[in-house]
Amino acid sequence: MSFPNVNGSPVLDTDFGLRCEKAITFAGGTTDAWGDHDGALDGGAVFTVTGTVLLRVVAVVETTLVGGATIELGVTGQTASILPQVADASGMAAGEIWHDATVDSKVELSSVMAENIVANGADIILTLGTANVTAGKIRFIAMWYPLSEGASVVPSTN
Repeated sequence: MSFPNVNGSPVLDTDFGLRCEKAITFAGGTTDAWGDHDGALDGGAVFTVTGTVLLRVVAVVETTLVGGATIELGVTGQTASILPQVADASGMAAGEIWHDATVDSKVELSSVMAENIVANGADIILTLGTANVTAGKIRFIAMWYPLSEGASVVPSTN
């Protein structure tokens, strides 16, 4: 089975040919900014999901994070279901890849990327615990495939 993607190229049912990304710069010392624990964006959407999709997410640290917060990526009610909780965000250094609870490598096998089914438009959210992340930047890259008609994944507008 194939269908055209947004560029008109065929996407096969074995591809994760659809992709989007969102870079988040942390400024947790600013009220309601990304990184402000318990602020408006704590639990804020990184990706908006419509319908049901098959999804892989990889996160690359672009600038070393500052702040001892826990950090995780998931959906409401399962906040570490996409990327597991990291106990201390300040251990996430530039160039490292977040795919497990120990962010420590600049090269990883693609087989370590978790593949998830995200149902019924559950947005992908970033949640902090215990403290602020006052500086740093992470780029989240979503590779996805629609399972239901009209399904999509797009970066949030936050």
